[in-house]
Amino acid sequence: MSAAAARKRLVIAVDGPAASGKGTLARRLAAHYGLPYLDTGLLYRMVARAMLDAGHEIRDAEAAALIVNSFDETAFPEERLRGREIGEAASVVAAMPAVRAGLLARQRRFAAQAGGAVLDGRDIGTVICPDAPAKLFVTATPEVRAARRHKELLGRGEAVPFDGILADIRRRDARDSGRNDAPLKAADDAVTLDTSALTVEEAFAAAIGIIEQRRAA
Repeated sequence: MSAAAARKRLVIAVDGPAASGKGTLARRLAAHYGLPYLDTGLLYRMVARAMLDAGHEIRDAEAAALIVNSFDETAFPEERLRGREIGEAASVVAAMPAVRAGLLARQRRFAAQAGGAVLDGRDIGTVICPDAPAKLFVTATPEVRAARRHKELLGRGEAVPFDGILADIRRRDARDSGRNDAPLKAADDAVTLDTSALTVEEAFAAAIGIIEQRRAA
């Protein structure tokens, strides 16, 4: 790739905890800039779904290591990758070093597309795309994130108590932040965007401002 083409590439790394709004924001950014988008969390959900479908215990690291190198990304309708149970299972397999290593190449190939890409996850700015010119760390308070997830699940017909969702959020935060391999954290050069008190439009406008500042620099 020429130096000029490299300068024109735009890779946007969007990291953050569950229900922070990073997925919604990343999709909006991808549409705005005309870039392909990857929800990397779906990859971990695919591994978890493949394990559950095969009858494996979700903490079976050996089974996960085999599955991560063989699963077909097109084999899982998105509706089978959503919901509280599969989200919790994905958080478990995401803490396995073999799973993270197995998905690393897939994510980096996606990010290496000619014009760039938008990726969201937990370790995009720190591990997958450490050289991305634009990095956002999207967050919100656990209570706000639990309220968002509660509303989402109710909309899908899942009657789950708010307190249970808040406990899930806190447990996932502890697991994601405390794992040894690629823990959830903001990259040193990422800009933190707290969406606790922002609407979707306000968060989007703030993100565009951050990205444009980075591009100008």
